[in-house]
Amino acid sequence: MRALKQQGCRVFLLTEDRWRGEDWPYDALEGIHYMHSLAIRQHVLYAASYMARGVQFDLIIPLDEYEVETAALLREHFQLSGLTVSQARLFTDKLAMRNRARSAGVPVPEFTPVLNYDVLRAWMARVSPPWLLKPRHEAGAMGIKRCHSSEEVWRLLDQLGDEQSFRLLEQFVPSRVFHVDTAIWRGEVVFEVACGYGEPPLQVMQGGVFTSATLDYASAEAQALRALNRHVLRALAPPDFCGVTHAEYLRAQADGRWLFLEMAARVGGANLSDMIEFATGVNLWEEWARIELADLRGEGYTPPRSQCNHAGIVTCLARQEFPNLGEYQDEEVVWRLKKRYHAGLIVRASSAARVQALLEAYARRFAHDFLAVAEPLPTGRNI
Repeated sequence: MRALKQQGCRVFLLTEDRWRGEDWPYDALEGIHYMHSLAIRQHVLYAASYMARGVQFDLIIPLDEYEVETAALLREHFQLSGLTVSQARLFTDKLAMRNRARSAGVPVPEFTPVLNYDVLRAWMARVSPPWLLKPRHEAGAMGIKRCHSSEEVWRLLDQLGDEQSFRLLEQFVPSRVFHVDTAIWRGEVVFEVACGYGEPPLQVMQGGVFTSATLDYASAEAQALRALNRHVLRALAPPDFCGVTHAEYLRAQADGRWLFLEMAARVGGANLSDMIEFATGVNLWEEWARIELADLRGEGYTPPRSQCNHAGIVTCLARQEFPNLGEYQDEEVVWRLKKRYHAGLIVRASSAARVQALLEAYARRFAHDFLAVAEPLPTGRNI
């Protein structure tokens, strides 16, 4: 928002009442409109249209996963440039992106929609468990249930009732999980960085310490990920796409296969963008603003110069309201998370191995010093 303001934009925010009083960049905002919930898109359309009576909007940007399709709906209603509803769906609906990726020859885990019961029975008879029952529209590991038998699947579907068609069933592949964060200018990748999680996000959601780190830029893993990521982008993104993406990939433990998991048309969450900025010097939020504005104005865009340091992040829910991170004093520590009931650090070094060693040590210490486990949030928003 500050980057947009610095480039001459008038910036307005539409958000929920529960975020009133949060640490927004008020110096960059000309107005904030609060509403009870952004989950009912027709209500968001009414609110944005009311705001448009006094402001001529030129650009609509979603700030998180849940609002990518909402922003697309508003663009179509206001007839503005950017992803349309059908284009945005390829970045928000796991079933849609899997179907498109598979049809383009991208390797994906075995999956099936939860629609026709005969198809579902045949799939479960053919594909060995365990399986993951996944919300099609939730971010990351939210709402995922692991099933070891068809009986478990049918029981969960009975509980879901009319919501069951908003799920897909996928074979669980024991894997290491990676992510690639990318900036794209008119269909061309202008910045990308490949990173690896420590524990898989699904496991962390069940109670654990979250870590991620940049991969050695010249490693075979990083090169393979960048190539696969570009293949996925060609399958999912429109030819003239301008923006950023955050994609996740699996590398199967059994045979080393690379598999596409999901891709979002937004900056990665969980402070991953901060980690990437400390490693490369590139702030993906600012680049997103520059790309969107250059495209809107019909101007050229110069990609940022990227550094080649390495960085990693370690975070967890904390038992303490304000965790004391004073004992973590290695010179590589460059950032500390300031959030109630959370502990977090970012480390930076010239060596990927040094970053990995620090993360492994810190993850063990975080588990002892801070780690708390909370019940997962209910799912189902923005269906």
